Amino acid sequence: MTSIIAFEPDAGPWLLDEGEPIPPPVADRPARLNIDYLNQVNYNSRRWSGLSLSSLLARKVLLVASVAIRQPVLPRHPALARGIALILVLWVLVWASIVNGNLAVYWVFGIAFGMILQRSRLCFASAFRDLFLLRDGRNLRAILTGLAVASIGFAFIQVRAVPTPTFGALPDQAHLMPVSAQLIVGGLLFGLGMVLAGGCVSGTMYRIGEGYVGSIVAMVGILVGLVVATHEWNWWWTTFSDHAPTIWLPNLFGYGGAIVATLVALGACYLASIWWELRAGPRPSFPTKRTAEVPMLGLGDWLAQQYRALFGQGWPFIVGVIALAILNVFVYLFDHPLGVTGELANWANRAVSVGGITAPTLLGASNLAGCLLVFDPNAGWVTTGTMLDGGLILGSFVAALYAGEFKLRVPRQRVRYVQSIGGGVLMGYGAGIAAGCTIGAFFSAIPSLGLNGWVFGLALLVGAGAGVQIIKRL
Repeated sequence: MTSIIAFEPDAGPWLLDEGEPIPPPVADRPARLNIDYLNQVNYNSRRWSGLSLSSLLARKVLLVASVAIRQPVLPRHPALARGIALILVLWVLVWASIVNGNLAVYWVFGIAFGMILQRSRLCFASAFRDLFLLRDGRNLRAILTGLAVASIGFAFIQVRAVPTPTFGALPDQAHLMPVSAQLIVGGLLFGLGMVLAGGCVSGTMYRIGEGYVGSIVAMVGILVGLVVATHEWNWWWTTFSDHAPTIWLPNLFGYGGAIVATLVALGACYLASIWWELRAGPRPSFPTKRTAEVPMLGLGDWLAQQYRALFGQGWPFIVGVIALAILNVFVYLFDHPLGVTGELANWANRAVSVGGITAPTLLGASNLAGCLLVFDPNAGWVTTGTMLDGGLILGSFVAALYAGEFKLRVPRQRVRYVQSIGGGVLMGYGAGIAAGCTIGAFFSAIPSLGLNGWVFGLALLVGAGAGVQIIKRL
């Protein structure tokens, strides 16, 4: 599969979204071009600024060629669409606060979740994929930084829950999982699937809010995979996890030792990613053009400046990761860490139950937290998980509208649909048996100070590497 790369002297090469229209060239910037497979990569990211065009082509990763893509469909009345979206957010908030305060809180969490992901274009798949595809570890290092922030915040919460961890007790709601082949296989399948589909589960959800039809197809695959995993969970549990150890680091080293070990491990991964990049040779540098600051004459100018900072340009990836880490700490402080696939599994199993396919009772689920495949037919559709996941999609939609980035993007090549649904099924199944995705089983598990988060992350890395080898041959 071929792609197009645009090279800007002031910023380096850029990879752009599928469906991004080709604007007329201006004096200081050439026309942007379209990209096919890597359609969901950060088109407004500067992470390509250290790579020369020749070095990219020398690695035989990207081929410069034209790809026909359908023109995106834009809202006819963007101001009206923004107003309606904002009214919907506020209406649901007021309704939820009347029905149940917890629903309102998770609605706010979900909106913030989606806005953070969309503005920073935060997708874990790109961090793992680009380490192999382009030997670029900057996004992965940003995620490692966010994990360090969240780990410190989680530790303060867990200290109050379990003051004396060396007695063997485990904190409630922490994302801990027995370390077994079940977890490893789940991570491998998820890592492979997210590269094929072009995004992880949370990345797929926020891109649905941006108008990606390919992400909607991937979500169908995710839901199918979750249903299959629900019906095979008990086999995995009894075969591999029933007697496997759940390793919470404070049980072994106390809180001080667990935090030090976690931060040292994150630092080692940080340095390893730099070493991996340097093996490809030095990066050329490019001068960056600074925009002159407009003097503020009044309150209106100040408000306009803040609006431009929020929606006028994309946030740096690391800003989004740190914001997500802080949000995760607040969510855990309220009840439990972030996770999205548990509620998606509830949606999927509830839908298939209409056809008589009933979810079995999951063995071991009562002793676990995280994104479990639990289906409660008496719970109803409106839950805190629904508010979080639904808020994520709508929050991304609102952010994309206000930034002028919402476009209905439809892939032309049929292979993209196959990749999306196939990768989605692998992600859904992997997240199902591992009790979480890159959010629940990784970004919330490592800060929970559980060894399972590290094992899942290593499996993700291996799976993503395998996925890159596959897409390079498509």
